[in-house]
Amino acid sequence: MAISLRDLTVAQLKKATAIKERMEQLEKELTGILGIPEALTLGGMDRRRRKMSAAARAKISVAAKARWAKIRAGKK
Repeated sequence: MAISLRDLTVAQLKKATAIKERMEQLEKELTGILGIPEALTLGGMDRRRRKMSAAARAKISVAAKARWAKIRAGKK
C-alpha cells in the first residue's frame, strides 16, 4: 500500500527529507571514492552517453527523409 505525501505528518516529512539528504551525501562520497564525476551518475548508476557513428546518423537521416517524402506524396 502506497502512502501519499498528503497523509504524512510534518515530523515524518522532515525525517524523510533528512534521510534523502543523507543518501545524497553518501552517494557524493561514493562517487568521489570511485572517481566517477557526479554529473555522470544518477541514483548510483553510470550515465555515460553513447556516441552514434556518422554512418548510423546518415542511415537515420535517409530513413526520415524517405518517410516524409512518402507522407508528402500521399497529400497530393
